Order: sequence, then structure tokens, then C-alpha cells
Amino acid sequence: MKPEYKIGDQIEVTIKKIVPQGLGLAFAENLTVFVPLSATGDTLRVRINQLKGKTAFAEIEAIIELSPTRIEPPCPYFGRCGGCDFQQMNYETQLEEKVGIIRDCLQRIGKIDFENDIPIIASPKEFGYRSRAQWHLETRQKKLGYFKRNSHEIIDIEQCPKLVSELNKTIESLRKNSNWETFWSDRAGIEAAAGDGGRVSLYSPEIMEPVEEISFTAKDEKYFYSAQSFFQGNQFLIAQLVETALKDAAGETALDLFCGVGLFTLPLARRFPQVIGVEDNARAIDFAGKNAKNAGLVNVRFIRDNVGSFLSGHNLENTEFVLLDPPRAGTEKAVILNIIKLRSKHISYISCEPSILARDLRIFLDSGYAIESITALDLFPQTHHVETVVRLNLI
Repeated sequence: MKPEYKIGDQIEVTIKKIVPQGLGLAFAENLTVFVPLSATGDTLRVRINQLKGKTAFAEIEAIIELSPTRIEPPCPYFGRCGGCDFQQMNYETQLEEKVGIIRDCLQRIGKIDFENDIPIIASPKEFGYRSRAQWHLETRQKKLGYFKRNSHEIIDIEQCPKLVSELNKTIESLRKNSNWETFWSDRAGIEAAAGDGGRVSLYSPEIMEPVEEISFTAKDEKYFYSAQSFFQGNQFLIAQLVETALKDAAGETALDLFCGVGLFTLPLARRFPQVIGVEDNARAIDFAGKNAKNAGLVNVRFIRDNVGSFLSGHNLENTEFVLLDPPRAGTEKAVILNIIKLRSKHISYISCEPSILARDLRIFLDSGYAIESITALDLFPQTHHVETVVRLNLI
């Protein structure tokens, strides 16, 4: 007789592999089980907290047998804080699991059997790498930190081992020097970014001081930005990200979609006589213009517009190279179809969400493009997130 499971049941499982969202995959009789914060090879006693047909989501109650890849997480908040979910694995294993997640999404979502290697570029720093952060505050209780895993409860932290030292010093300063009584709301958020020279930019609607402008230099390109505009959070891999995305790109015209402050636009302008950057964030596009001017580049045109509206409203024939770097949630199918209509010879698609990437790649492949290469970059150590760069060529 097959067992009937219910919420609260405890069962013993062995983790077979790590799948998208960083969950461990295991099997019980007539049941597929997903377990967060696990490692491949763990034997665990888990408690079921969600049931959907023959699928369960469960939490670890006890580790019966340790995976050989499991290590002691160095952060005292790990397991409660929602910021990390891979600290229980050694770094080499983290990299291997991320490539596995990419392949899983390609096969399961995109129905893409990519037989070539997917190299992954490791972060030079496993900790102390993150130069961007979003902090949450409970102003009446004087709490500052991150959301608890699977909730909006705030974990009060003293230090975060992923952050660069400048941001950890900023946490300490905010905790000591903030005038908590001046905050209007019981809850508030602060965006933080660190740049060259140890300078830090902070933004919150609750903070009246002007948002400081900072800068970062990579591959001889200087980028100005602030906490109000997006910039990559692992500055130790920015040069490799740009190099991987552009490779030997050359021609007459290049298009940089979701260009932000011009991270890829500036180096593209060194290679193409004409480059167009498109971004709908006003602060980012202002910084992009400033960055191009500071670099002495006169062959760049920045347009503030929704990418979908821009593509449907402009004649962009003879665009040889398109770089696409949408936010984590991806972009609309219409945007992908309009890019395909350009029939550009080469496309570089940068994504931090493998499931969205796989979905969109299927459309490109069905429309006359072939994958030249797939490269992963570990911009987010200690988490399941991974940056992927796919180079596509028109057949």
C-alpha cells in the first residue's frame, strides 16, 4: 500500500542533485521532495511543509549522513537569513552545481541539448566580494539587516561576510549614528553601493541627504553611478564579464539593450563606429551619457525608452551586433521577436536567471540562430544565482 503523506510528516531522504532555485532533489516512495540548504549526497531527515500532489517541499530536521561536499557555513546567520543558500557547500561544488542548474534549465525548459562544455569563471573572492546591498530596517526596534528566509521578518545583522569591507563599515555606522526617531515609517529600506576609493553611496526615501555619486574603473573604462542606478555587484568579475560578452565583436553598428549606465556600451564604442544604448531608467541613462562624455566617445547615442517601444518604433536595419542584458525577470516575448526581426549576425545575451534564458533561447533557435558558446560567471558566490553569457550567430 502506497503511503499517504501529510504536512508535518518526517521522512528520510538522500539528495540526488541540486536543481534550479538551489533546491536539493530527493525521492521517497511515490513522492518527489525538494529540500533547501542541502548538498548532493546528504542523507537527511526532513519535515514536509508543503504538498502539491506527488511533490513535496521540506525542511531539514537532522543530517543523518554528511555529503562529502558539505562544509560548516561561516556565517552565523546562515539558515535564517534569506541572502545565501549555498554556504553549506565547498566552493568548487557550488560552481559545479551552478553549471548543472544551467543545463537543467536548457534541457527541461528550452528543450536544448547543448553538448559543448559550459565553462564557469570563478569569483576571485568567495566572500567579501559584494559591493551592492539592499538593507531593511525596523525603525522602532532599531533593527537593520536582511529578510528572514521565506518571510519579511528582519534578521538584525552586525556584519555580512559577502559584503566588501566598506559596506560592513557602513552597517556599523548606520547602526550607531542613525537618528532612528526621524524615520517616518516603521519599516524602511536602504540601497547601498561601494565604488573606488572606499566611497559609499546610500539611497532611501527616508534619508534626506543627497545621494552621493561614486565611480568604478574596469579595463580602463571609468563608470559613474550611484545607489539609485544599477551597477554589477561583484566588481571583481566586471572586466571578465565585459570581455566574455563582447569577445571579438566588430562591425559598423551595435545595439546595447537595457544598457544601464553604459557598462557594455563604452567598450562597444571602441569597436563600432556607431553604438546605440537603450535604457528606460532616467538616472541610469543620465550616468550613461556622462560616462560616454568622460571617455571622449562621440559615436554613442543613448536613448531613454522602454526597450520594447524602441525596437518597434525605429528602423534598425544593418545592426550587426546586439547585446541584450535584461533584468532578472527577463523581458517580453515581443522584445525577443523584434530583435530576431533585425537579423543581426551576432547576439550576446546576458542573463542572471537560467530559466528565463532557456525560455528565450528556444525562440532564437527556432528563428534561425545557433548557439556559438555558453559561459557562466559566478557573480554571486554562496547563492544559487549565476550569470550566463550566450553568444548566438545567425545561421
